[in-house]
Amino acid sequence: MVLVFSFIFLIMLGGLLTFILIQHKVSVQNIAWEESLRVAESGIDYYKWCLNNGAEDQCQMQRNYYDQEGVLIGDFSLEVISDVSCGETISRRIYSTGRSSKYNDVERTLEVAYGRMSIAKFAYLLNDNVWAGPDRQIKGLYHSNGGIRMDGENQSLISSTLNEWVCTSSFGCSTCPVSSGCRIEGSNCICPGVFTTTENPRTDLFSFPVSPFDFAGITVDLAGIKSKAQSYSIYLPPSGSIDSSADGYHLVFKPDGTVEVRIITRLWSDWAYSEEQGWHNDYFRIRDEYLYNTYSIESSCPVIFVEDNLWVEGTIAGKVTLASANLISPAVKTNIILVNDIDYAAYDENHAFMAIAENNVLISPSSPDNMFLHGIIIAQNGHFGINHYPDNIKNNLELNGSVVSNGRVGTQWISGSYIVSGYLHRQNYTDPDLIYSALPFVPYSEYEFKAIKWEELD
Repeated sequence: MVLVFSFIFLIMLGGLLTFILIQHKVSVQNIAWEESLRVAESGIDYYKWCLNNGAEDQCQMQRNYYDQEGVLIGDFSLEVISDVSCGETISRRIYSTGRSSKYNDVERTLEVAYGRMSIAKFAYLLNDNVWAGPDRQIKGLYHSNGGIRMDGENQSLISSTLNEWVCTSSFGCSTCPVSSGCRIEGSNCICPGVFTTTENPRTDLFSFPVSPFDFAGITVDLAGIKSKAQSYSIYLPPSGSIDSSADGYHLVFKPDGTVEVRIITRLWSDWAYSEEQGWHNDYFRIRDEYLYNTYSIESSCPVIFVEDNLWVEGTIAGKVTLASANLISPAVKTNIILVNDIDYAAYDENHAFMAIAENNVLISPSSPDNMFLHGIIIAQNGHFGINHYPDNIKNNLELNGSVVSNGRVGTQWISGSYIVSGYLHRQNYTDPDLIYSALPFVPYSEYEFKAIKWEELD
């Protein structure tokens, strides 16, 4: 009986010891599993430091990881894949595999995408005073280095650099709106940096004064775009060098990834008013043109540089950066005229558009009654808008993207309390796919790389 029970006891003891050993091994593996994730994350943080401090060339792709007391915890290995466009690194994907020194067979891999935030986080970014009318619907950050009269609807922050500004009759202050926080000083109407005369906006999202946005810092490198376009993509010289009767180019983007380049030979005249020129004749409507060439847009460097005035419309397939500037004759400032809708072949992160004008980006008087514009629009030294054409009243303008304008924007003209020109209804939305989009030469609002995607791989 003693032998039988001893044998049974030994079997039970062996089973118990085996169970304890298995549980201990599982515990060690679980600890190693958690530690390997921490080690992998330390690899991500390590490369982020290298990235934001210009030390990528000195970064080691494999390193040991120690705790604060100098005890070895494990090691990580890194793999970096860069998204390059026109020779410029736009974003990076970092793969970090972490291992624990307690159990080397256990490893975990993280994929993190790093990018820099572009100016596309703003629906509007302005360097002048502005009046947003009561028909406006704005869904996105709206900032001006000048004063803002915000009478429309806003779903995001409205910020101004100014604490106060002089609101003139061109901003509807011929009678000073003292009930809106303004006051009269001599002949001037002094208003808060951001104010409203309607109940449309959310005033709790008004912020002023804030730090000014550095417009000089977002000046686009037009010479750099020209150089890349000449070397790798599409460069169009002054149209007069091709045809002595030319007045500029008309670009029509096609859903198949090509662009038709037409040379304009005659333009219609329209009686127009702008704050810069007063009453004058505009020549923005195309009368005669001919097809010059059809180009395929180079996906590895999708830039187009036009050394002349430029008329634009069409459907963007892929990503395109378009610039208009005359760098041959610095005294000549070129404009971009938006003729018709600018749309995308598909609405995702693989499709993006940016148009940069050395001077103004203006909407043609022949634009459609309901107009849709997608992308980033930059009027580097001028402004974005539509001039006043008598009795040229259109229905709706929808902007899905961002407008950056050095001067005052305006897409609606009012005389007294009546709309006399421009668009009756206007909506502005930021496009989240553009904020970290890999568009070449896009200006950044923040230069530090940030994690835009975090994922653990199986």
